[in-house]
Amino acid sequence: MSDPATPRVRIVEVRDVDAGQRIDNFLLKQVKGVPRARIYKALRKGEVRVNGARKKPTYQIVCGDQIRIPPLRQRVGSGGSVVPENVLEHIPVLFEDDTMVVVNKPSGLAVHGGSGIAYGLIEAMRERKPEYEYLELVHRLDRETSGCLMLAKSRQALVGLQSQLTDDRSMRKYYVALLKGIFDDELIVTLPLAQVKDHHGLKRMAVNNQGQSAHTVFRTRKVYSASTLADVELKTGRMHQVRVHAASCDHPVAGDRLYGDSAFNTQMNKLGNRRLFLHAERLRIRHPISGTVQDFYAPLPDALERVIEKL
Repeated sequence: MSDPATPRVRIVEVRDVDAGQRIDNFLLKQVKGVPRARIYKALRKGEVRVNGARKKPTYQIVCGDQIRIPPLRQRVGSGGSVVPENVLEHIPVLFEDDTMVVVNKPSGLAVHGGSGIAYGLIEAMRERKPEYEYLELVHRLDRETSGCLMLAKSRQALVGLQSQLTDDRSMRKYYVALLKGIFDDELIVTLPLAQVKDHHGLKRMAVNNQGQSAHTVFRTRKVYSASTLADVELKTGRMHQVRVHAASCDHPVAGDRLYGDSAFNTQMNKLGNRRLFLHAERLRIRHPISGTVQDFYAPLPDALERVIEKL
């Protein structure tokens, strides 16, 4: 007889509450702890089937879909989990109601696992907060970026909030960044961005006329001898948008090892900057249920405040 603990093929029927989301996100909740890369491999090889057919990760599931889920093995650590018990202790909750939760994500924590990362914030919250029956990222932050991050607690909230990002772009996202050099009071960048692969085969973003439209506004908050503390408003939400737009104007973000200036990074490192100096300070939305305007604020981390004091 087979070991009852051995994972087996499952057939899961999509409920109405789950309909409309991407199948890769649905699978991540069904097989907690499995790396995102393994999910993509299962979809690519046809191990996962929807109504008997292969589907791409972007497929939006429909109520009544019959999904075949193979025995995907989970990566586990001590206690049978990849998520440390205390991982959420130092992650402040800025706001929470029945619809959504807004947290102040620390630098160094990815928003989701995959590509060699055992877990991210979303996996940690799903596992360590079992009272959340539904939880999805509304938007994302780079692993090294800290600040306001919003998660939806229902499918209705997710759709309503993401429509403010993509449809009417009424959601407002404001960052703080330490940039190389000095510029006038306002710097507006509207260069299109596209994802490319560098000579190592790694994905990164680059200015490309064939890319997606992108719009960033930099405003000076404080000017120093060779750097500027800037307020940054994102009019669009492309991957690495602030970092690439800043670098394209020869004002790269301090501590940026991918798009930055090594000499500037070394100079800021001597002042105690050990991370990407980019922080999602404010987030303004319309509540997806009540429609009221809400403004969330995440104070600058102490480590970045100390750099400013030295400047």
